[in-house]
Amino acid sequence: MPVENGPLLVEGPVEAVLPDGTVRVSERPVVALCVCRRSKRYPFCDTSHRRRSVPPAERAQRGRAHEEGAAEAG
Repeated sequence: MPVENGPLLVEGPVEAVLPDGTVRVSERPVVALCVCRRSKRYPFCDTSHRRRSVPPAERAQRGRAHEEGAAEAG
């Protein structure tokens, strides 16, 4: 079950295989998987998504929009 602006909740136990082949295991009955990639415990959520900082992709998009606006004004 996805949580709006938050983690993906799945029934445990969970075994997650990361792109580098590392295996992370959680025996909890419900596991929160990070989808924002801000977690220091990735792939598990540590509630980093609650910080008010803007995700890198959105920050880059905002920067491009700001640059375009400045070019049009100048």
